[in-house]
Amino acid sequence: MADVVLISGSPRANGNTEYALNICKEEIEKHGLTAEIISLRGKQIHGCIACGKCGTQDCCALQDDLNEMLPAIKEAKGFIIGAPVYFGTARGDVMNLLQRVSMVARKNGNWLAGKVGGPVVVARRGGLTSTLQEMLMSFFISGMTVCGSTYWNIAFGNAPGEVGEDAEGMQTLQTFAANVSELIIQLRK
Repeated sequence: MADVVLISGSPRANGNTEYALNICKEEIEKHGLTAEIISLRGKQIHGCIACGKCGTQDCCALQDDLNEMLPAIKEAKGFIIGAPVYFGTARGDVMNLLQRVSMVARKNGNWLAGKVGGPVVVARRGGLTSTLQEMLMSFFISGMTVCGSTYWNIAFGNAPGEVGEDAEGMQTLQTFAANVSELIIQLRK
């Protein structure tokens, strides 16, 4: 299992969200930790139906692709999720994942509490800070430790790879990933 699990919420292979998360992954690995990116591309992640069954079975009752990701997230010390902005907010499946992972964790010993991480948001133009705030709610209510950086964890890009031209965004994400890594290392001592 990886020290840090990164979830890419983009449906596009080699898109800007995946690019941004690879910047984070490389920085995490520079610190001697292991990191794994799990893509939501091609996966079905339905919305929570509030059935409460996750409290009796340590997984979600819905039969989609979430349960296969849960062990990696549960065992990791760090959790980062990247989302592209669609019409001013995070994609629905990203929020479905965050809400359901949070519910399963909460109903089974609150195993997200104490994990280190945070959200990363990528967009062509607008909606970045509202999307970041929306995603942060799940991290905070789950008792996670969210690391900061030199700015918000956002980056701009439209065409695939264009996010790499956002020098400030790339530096912000590197600093964020370094902070996540350093905190995990300190917590191990």
